[in-house]
Amino acid sequence: MSNEKKADFSDVSAKVDSTEQIVPKADFSDVSAKVDSTEQIVGEQSYTIGKGDTLSKIAKDHYGNANAWKQIFEANRDVIDDPDRVFPGQVIRLPPKDSLA
Repeated sequence: MSNEKKADFSDVSAKVDSTEQIVPKADFSDVSAKVDSTEQIVGEQSYTIGKGDTLSKIAKDHYGNANAWKQIFEANRDVIDDPDRVFPGQVIRLPPKDSLA
């Protein structure tokens, strides 16, 4: 063993500041959003065609105007090929009332 005196570090103190950059918090107070993708279907309903239903009967019952059958047909071209031939069990979309011309 050596009789050498060892260094005394008992009175040493240190402070380490982070090297991470301080980034101000994001301010989202002036951010707004608008969703256009659902705008067309708001208020839209589905309807299952029953026995004896016609597009004009459905239009009269739901919109109070039998002539609105044209808008129902246009909204359902992917389901209905001929507006005079609808079948019980078919599920169609009824456009929102405010979208009718």
